[in-house]
Amino acid sequence: MTDIASETDVLLQADPRDQDRAAQKRHSPIAGFWRTPKSRVGLIILAFFVLLAIFGPLLAPYDPNALSDDLLQPPSWDHLFGTTQTGQDVFSQFMVGARSVMVVGTIAGLVATVISVIVGINAALFPGIADELLSALANVFLVIPALPLIILIAGFIPSGGGWITVALVISVTAWAWGSRVIRAQTLSLRNRDFVQAARATGKSTWSLITVEILPNLVPIIAGSLVGTINFAILSQVSLSFIGIGSSNDWNWGTILFWAQGQQALAQGAWWWFIPPGLAIAVLGMGLTLITLGIDEFVNPKLRPGGLDKKALKRAGVRSRVGYTAVLLEEEPS
Repeated sequence: MTDIASETDVLLQADPRDQDRAAQKRHSPIAGFWRTPKSRVGLIILAFFVLLAIFGPLLAPYDPNALSDDLLQPPSWDHLFGTTQTGQDVFSQFMVGARSVMVVGTIAGLVATVISVIVGINAALFPGIADELLSALANVFLVIPALPLIILIAGFIPSGGGWITVALVISVTAWAWGSRVIRAQTLSLRNRDFVQAARATGKSTWSLITVEILPNLVPIIAGSLVGTINFAILSQVSLSFIGIGSSNDWNWGTILFWAQGQQALAQGAWWWFIPPGLAIAVLGMGLTLITLGIDEFVNPKLRPGGLDKKALKRAGVRSRVGYTAVLLEEEPS
């Protein structure tokens, strides 16, 4: 009884600033986002592939272009992912190719997201000719199929263009969808009371965008960024798989290109195409889970009020779709 009383006294005598900091940490956006199971799994998967992109080329045991006498050998201690028909080490190609995939996806996602934010916000805040022109431009890119357009643009670029060139080509076709979403959300925000009050005080348009509108668009922009990175990765892999670009610039699509060209499936060389194909699928799943986690964190109807399933189960609360479960703490008498 004495121990309980002493603990209560400590809690009551605690510094209110410490209590505020603890409450802010408990309810911070980062903590709330991490508490979502989909977000945790997606971030762990993404972190693994980021580390693979950073250290992969350093950990590759062989030169990915080096030939050997071990022709079309299955996985072994000497060649963890086996070898190709010319004796090249598939594991080394896989590790080196991870960096290209992540760099191109990240650069293309960032550039496309910046374009979509600029176009979407300007189209919403400047109605009239500017809105009509920007919306028409976005609609054109939405109507044209993305992959054929990327192939058409890439056809005018030399094969030695490099990662940056490939990323810029992909970003040109990947911004339209995000711009439409951001435009719609900005149209909703510009008529809110806090924006109208800021405009009435004489704030400039730039101040309205940076202080009032952009902070409220962060979840939308984050979701658009992750989705665009996923699209860019799949686009780069698709381009390499069909032979667009340099065949010696290793990425997972290049591995699949050579495996398909040398009839790896017909020869039973499953180790040649399964590792890169599985990596593409797992990375895409991780990015999709992050996107779903952002949706759950932003939309209260998609999440159980900040409480995960284990917390709801311990509290004896049955989660229902469309309802927000909340635990009310009893006030001390």
